Amino acid sequence: MSLINTAVKPFKAQAYKNGQFIEVTDASLKGKWSVVVFYPADFTFVCPTELEDLADHYAEFQKLGVEIYSVSTDTHFSHKAWHDTSDAIGKVKYTMLADPTGTITRNFDVMIEEEGLALRGTFVINPEGQIKLCEIHDNGIGRDASELLRKVKAAQYVASHPGEVCPAKWKEGEKTLKPSLDLVGKI
Repeated sequence: MSLINTAVKPFKAQAYKNGQFIEVTDASLKGKWSVVVFYPADFTFVCPTELEDLADHYAEFQKLGVEIYSVSTDTHFSHKAWHDTSDAIGKVKYTMLADPTGTITRNFDVMIEEEGLALRGTFVINPEGQIKLCEIHDNGIGRDASELLRKVKAAQYVASHPGEVCPAKWKEGEKTLKPSLDLVGKI
């Protein structure tokens, strides 16, 4: 069963953000757009390149009213140590969620049970707490924050313009489509 249009399941987790340990719950995701990005583990190889890319685009996401949450099955202590020792992760200003029990990772169906690690899962969640985008990658394939930013803008546009949809490669300000009988077979 797809997670699209389902509500985020309840969770409570410790996190590291801006030099502090904080608590984050499913309720923390409501009232604004959120991006939840799962990655396999701290102190690895592709993961820091992705989290740094998100950090480099974080201000753009914030301008759109979007909060970013990265999640791995590591502890919040491990997140702090990684943040303090890696130049790439040192750039991260968004929330780094700890999921050592795997509850959140399982809630989003990205747990690799035999390894206790997450797949590379990306989820865009609307202010009502519903999952609007779900993308899962093999762990050897890194993600691109600029493409995620484009998809967030498309999700926000569709949410605020009922009856319109965004075609492939749509960018902010470009023409959208209004599905109708008149369009059938004309595209």
